[in-house]
Amino acid sequence: MNNSDKSRQAIRRTIKKLAPAIVTALIATGLGLLSLYTSPVPMIQDFGKMLTIGMVVSLVAAILILLPIIFLRDSIFHKYDDKKKVRKTKNNNKFENVMKSIAVKTLKFKYIILAVAVLTAGIGIVLDQDVNVETDIETFMPQDTPELLDIQELRDIIGTTETLSIVFSDSDGIFTSENITWMIDMTNDLQAEFPEEVVGVKSLTAMLSLLSPAPLTPELVDQLIVNLPDEQLKMLINEDQTTGVIIVSIVDLEPEDTEAFIDDLGEFLDASGTDMDVTVTGQAVIDVEMITALTTGRYLITLVGMLLVFLGLLVIYRNPLKAIIPLIPISLIVGWSGGFMYIFGLEYTPLTATLGALIIGIGTEFTILIMERYFEEKEKREDNDEAIAVTIGKMGKPIIASALTTIGGFSALVISDFEILSNFGIMTLVNISLALLSTIIVMPAVLSIQNNVINKFKKNKPVEVKV
Repeated sequence: MNNSDKSRQAIRRTIKKLAPAIVTALIATGLGLLSLYTSPVPMIQDFGKMLTIGMVVSLVAAILILLPIIFLRDSIFHKYDDKKKVRKTKNNNKFENVMKSIAVKTLKFKYIILAVAVLTAGIGIVLDQDVNVETDIETFMPQDTPELLDIQELRDIIGTTETLSIVFSDSDGIFTSENITWMIDMTNDLQAEFPEEVVGVKSLTAMLSLLSPAPLTPELVDQLIVNLPDEQLKMLINEDQTTGVIIVSIVDLEPEDTEAFIDDLGEFLDASGTDMDVTVTGQAVIDVEMITALTTGRYLITLVGMLLVFLGLLVIYRNPLKAIIPLIPISLIVGWSGGFMYIFGLEYTPLTATLGALIIGIGTEFTILIMERYFEEKEKREDNDEAIAVTIGKMGKPIIASALTTIGGFSALVISDFEILSNFGIMTLVNISLALLSTIIVMPAVLSIQNNVINKFKKNKPVEVKV
């Protein structure tokens, strides 16, 4: 058999052995990323779409580009490779032995390792509840950007650049006596009701009060409004005179304080007794809604991702145990990641909120490949722990190489001037490192314990005697 025939045979064997595991891992990764579509934040949905597209493109490139390149390499440079084959084999054996020894030591303390892993993950989940969520776009930018410095200087001069809009509407028109009285009262009472938050109120009645030294009344408003230019009127009411707006300038508040103020303002407006439809809107309201979406949505994304991966693996393997095993080591990372962010004072952003789905997608790829090889090795050996050690020895190198290349790719984000990208890069590196650690250390313990449980169940299962 010449070298080309050997290369063809090797490629066929590679596809035959690895294709099922890789396709399964690809499906699991895709299902994990599919959970990003459940997010109410459009940018997170788009991020999920791009990750899914990139994953499919990578698989196609590996089949149509990588394998032909490897075949050509073996065909052209086989003489040079033959001289280095012995040395490579020795190096591979050394690395395999190191990985095997790690697996053997891990299996000796498997119960302790799994208990510590679960405990620390649980603590991390509790601490994760106190991790702040950052949605202020100004914090995402380089802090020395001239445009950002200009707006900060403007804020120092005028006191605030934050506003809320109170939109009110009445299909019969807003210039009834009751509605005008409500506008006058709101303009006068808002700053008195919220002296620490409200620094100014701009409304139609506030503008008209500048034209008259006398206190405003509904009749006086009707007289003064005809003197206002249409351009100024359009800033505060629509052409049909059925909808108006009161612009409230507020101090720069923390997200929690902003949410509390909006709730209090809503209650104040509800108690005002107007029959008009009144809505509070503005950038501050959007920020609060985004914080809520990111805070509650990231847990939903993670849970949906795990459920989808489990159901997908259940359909593929038709075995609940095989469907749940790859998820156990990866689910722990969710808690570890939250604990890391809490300890080091990192905050969730629209990007880092996607890490749960991202790590489920990437991490299950590692654990599925380990599990597939483990069951293959188990068929060849009676000793379960030996099968696990051989699996880690054989698969350790490609999994570590895959993790390191992923880490290398995301490392570029760490040096970004944009803090949102830098933090995302840092947490991605941390999570991939944790996924690698969990795959190499926790996964062997899970495989060994599940085998012990199954064997114990089989021994205790009563044997039916047929008469």
